[in-house]
Amino acid sequence: MDTEPPPAGFPDLGFALLIVLLASPGEALLGGLFLVILLMCSAMVSGSEVAYFSLSPADINTFVDDQLKSSDRILKLTQTPRILLATILIANNLINIGIVILSDYLIRSTIPSKIFQTWGEGMTEFVPALSAADWGSSFEFLLTVLVATFLLVLFGEVSPKIYANVNRLGMARTMSQPLLLMRAAFLPITRIMVGWSTWFENRLSNNSTGSRSRKDDLGKAIELTVSQEQNSEKEIDILKSIVKFGDLTCKQIMRSRVDVIALDIDSDFVEVLSVIKKSGYSRIPVYGEDFDQIKGILYAKDLLIHLDQESTFSWQDLIRTEVKFVPEAKRINELLEEFQQERNHMAIVVDEFGGSAGLVTLEDIMEEVIGDIRDEFDEIDELEFEQLDKHNYIFEGKTLLNDMCRVIGMETDTFDSVKGDADSLAGLLLELIGKIPQLNSEIRYGDFRFKISAVTNKRIEKIQITIPKNG
Repeated sequence: MDTEPPPAGFPDLGFALLIVLLASPGEALLGGLFLVILLMCSAMVSGSEVAYFSLSPADINTFVDDQLKSSDRILKLTQTPRILLATILIANNLINIGIVILSDYLIRSTIPSKIFQTWGEGMTEFVPALSAADWGSSFEFLLTVLVATFLLVLFGEVSPKIYANVNRLGMARTMSQPLLLMRAAFLPITRIMVGWSTWFENRLSNNSTGSRSRKDDLGKAIELTVSQEQNSEKEIDILKSIVKFGDLTCKQIMRSRVDVIALDIDSDFVEVLSVIKKSGYSRIPVYGEDFDQIKGILYAKDLLIHLDQESTFSWQDLIRTEVKFVPEAKRINELLEEFQQERNHMAIVVDEFGGSAGLVTLEDIMEEVIGDIRDEFDEIDELEFEQLDKHNYIFEGKTLLNDMCRVIGMETDTFDSVKGDADSLAGLLLELIGKIPQLNSEIRYGDFRFKISAVTNKRIEKIQITIPKNG
């Protein structure tokens, strides 16, 4: 009596897999084991990309201090980030290609072509334009793509990158030796890739990189041309400031909210007069519950005819509510143009959350070109610092990096690569080490040395900076 053949279609797949695995378990298990190894390698390489390129300056400073061999390898790798990225990409692509080829081999060796042929015969009834063999090849290719994509995305990309994002230091140490070996093996190829990418970048970039390069060249030309004249230092500074004027943002020149002189709208008239006399400012912001709720600007000249009023005088009626708000990222050349068009002199700088971050004035913008503007109301020591000798200075932690660089004679972009979102000297140090430092502790960046002279639990008060002797 003839047995009835198994029903055609997808159930044949499980039946065939069972037959093949029982017939040749060694070959299938060996291929599966090798596939697992490749997936683990793909996961480690993919995770290392996230781990290395999410290292903060504080992490790098940790590697410098701990004197471990793995730390030395990490520092060596991070010195050439483009070579490192090219190495990771090459290794990851080679491993992924191996996974795809091995997945295709396992599918071909474990699933008989007759199964795909049977599926193809069923499809020819609906689409007769393709033969059963063509449909069978298409099903085999589709299954390979689905299997390889699922394995690569889940186990080779998503999972390891999530893990590396949380455990970047451990992943970086684990992969330091393998990455050094791969970098040495792929170095000829990575150099070609980096060379090509640099060439394309230089050819295609018509704004950021090219503009910075041209501005640097122009700055050098200014020094060579103007330096031939006597007493040319001030002129050089003004010309170079004009060249870099368009690169500065409001956040870089603003007065931080903790240093802004402002009036509480509930203050009495005597307190208002006292604040105006003591500060010497002609325009003062007025706030509600806190500085995030700016109600308007009070002009000192509007109070002149009311100086003889009692403390109960309703000075709030004199507040001008037309307040200009600008984002932190706004370029100061654009703001200067708006000030000129609107006949305005002051703007409140707001952060990404809509809170008041600080204040910027027309005078602040002009000082970026011609230097400090002082009048009879300005304190001589408005920018507080002390010069100990030719190479040592003491600054307050709140000192803006731009101001500090001008005082010590450095380019204002000296710390751009490590300052992150920081604009003050204290913010720079927090970016470098990631925590409030101890009193008298030293922090190094390149040839610069920072010593903490005064600190509280919440902020860095004073810093002694030692600049390079050739600076």
